[in-house]
Amino acid sequence: MAIPSFEGLQIWQEARRLTNRIYDITKQPSFSKDFGLINQIRKASISIGSNIAEGHERGGTQEFLQFLSIAKGSSGEVRSQLYLALDQGYAGKESCEQLIDDFKKLTIMINNFMKYLKTTAYKGTKYKTNQEEKKI
Repeated sequence: MAIPSFEGLQIWQEARRLTNRIYDITKQPSFSKDFGLINQIRKASISIGSNIAEGHERGGTQEFLQFLSIAKGSSGEVRSQLYLALDQGYAGKESCEQLIDDFKKLTIMINNFMKYLKTTAYKGTKYKTNQEEKKI
């Protein structure tokens, strides 16, 4: 299976959507004074999609898996920071819990994709043979 671009990956699309939601929630007036948390949660959220893209563009399955692992870790980091935002009253309980749940789902999606890459014959564009290139 060839994966022509990271933009076509469901996990990247979901990471992008959730990053936009993090930006929305951190623009709220209640968040406005905690520059440290705003900066950190945005960076962690941005890191998810960025690592998916970078791993894909590296062209090798093992490198892709490494970057997906980092993206998965960043998803956990965002969840932890959302709990802190909830504890500090920066965001409503319902919106925080929904975002936490959405990032948990993204983590599962990334994990499932990693499992797939570990079991598939796909080795990335870096390692294609001439026979494989003819099939694509």
